[in-house]
Amino acid sequence: MSDSSPLPPVRLHPEAELARDALSTPLLARAARLARWAGQDTRVDAGGGLVEEQLPAAAAHLGLTGDEAAAHASEAWRVAVDTGLVEIVDEEEGTVATGEDLALLSGSPQDVLGVWLTALETALADASVPDLDDLVDAMDDGGEVDFASLDWDPQAEQEFLDGVLGNLYLLTVSEDGPGDGPVPLPALAASMIVPSDMGEPTNDVLEQVSDAMMRLDDQFRVLEPVGIVEYQPVDEALMADADEEPAGAVDETDVSRYGMVRLTPLGLYGLRSRLLEAGIPAPAVGDLADKGADALLDGTSTFPPSAAQAETEQWLDRREPLAAVRELLTAARGSDSGAPLRRLRCQQALSLVGAVAEPALREVLDDAELGGLARVWLTERGFGDVPPPSQDMVFWLTVDTIAAQLAAEGNSEELQALVEGLAQQHGGFFAAAWRVDHPATADVLEAMGRLHPDKRVAKEARKAAFKARSQQGG
Repeated sequence: MSDSSPLPPVRLHPEAELARDALSTPLLARAARLARWAGQDTRVDAGGGLVEEQLPAAAAHLGLTGDEAAAHASEAWRVAVDTGLVEIVDEEEGTVATGEDLALLSGSPQDVLGVWLTALETALADASVPDLDDLVDAMDDGGEVDFASLDWDPQAEQEFLDGVLGNLYLLTVSEDGPGDGPVPLPALAASMIVPSDMGEPTNDVLEQVSDAMMRLDDQFRVLEPVGIVEYQPVDEALMADADEEPAGAVDETDVSRYGMVRLTPLGLYGLRSRLLEAGIPAPAVGDLADKGADALLDGTSTFPPSAAQAETEQWLDRREPLAAVRELLTAARGSDSGAPLRRLRCQQALSLVGAVAEPALREVLDDAELGGLARVWLTERGFGDVPPPSQDMVFWLTVDTIAAQLAAEGNSEELQALVEGLAQQHGGFFAAAWRVDHPATADVLEAMGRLHPDKRVAKEARKAAFKARSQQGG
């Protein structure tokens, strides 16, 4: 992936549904059928693969026909061995038996998914290997592969594929990405080749992107049978010789002709599992549902809005509403740098709770940190007998809100509009704001100075920030 920023949380399908998907993938389904087909007369070679003379029978058992039938049967057998569905009894004799792990396919969803993850690793390894004909041509007299003649670096190839899948995962889980929709293969290839700060790609870079597309076309064809992706291959007409006439009318604007790939729900599960195994934090919606309110408010601080709401809804669904509100309010307190954003997430969580929360909000009306938040909630829902806030509370809440927005979004257009509105509505805002007893007062005023387009107002904000920092001893 392109940077080290936190990954957005993924929304996973239920494990039972994912297990059913795994069992129906062509590669694992074929491996299971071959494991049940294998008997006393089944023989394997020194590498554990089916001997060549038994491949036609294996392909026939799987209902495979055509030129690729034997290759697909061999691939399925290798998965059966790698996943423990088949065990090699005697390497010298080449005999096999049903593996103990075959029973896992009738076990729990976790058991099934564990087998599938092993099958996925086999498929990923296969996808990183050059075409078989190229391998044969590159073998020397001793049976060793001359990697130099292949122009192939196994580690680099694996890292490239891992990077592509990481970018595909990131595009899929990002709120501004395609979601469940497919990603054009050229865009995915470009994400690995074209520098982010490059304007118009050079011809050399475009050629590298084209080469990467062809590699990915081969790799995704290998990966589709294991169920990690749905793939629409590159149009064969694009790879025809330039002097050949196309078979029919061609739409030059149809980007799908260049290949389209989509991560399946099972693929999202598989890639997240690999990220976690590699030590990369890859959150999923629902991870925080059984944790405390402090973990919820801190954990969702980096979540996009819709993911934060989905996580919070799951958290609330598992608790008695009034008790949950009190826990959220307690967790929202604090004077540390993360507290304003916790209070913003708390306020967003409270928007999902109905009138049952009223007693908890009234209990904190006199709280210096939560009183303003409580008044806003009660007033917006039409509750009566809500005491008006003091001027100090209004200014404190304003500073807290801007500090939270800065933490959540940085210097966004929405925050700039908020800053402009505040300065316009309150002529003496900066004269009073620097006195606010809030840890983030100086930082907020400095940000307002950066964001406000009016130089006079921006200068006023910077002066107020200087006063606030002097008052705080900084």
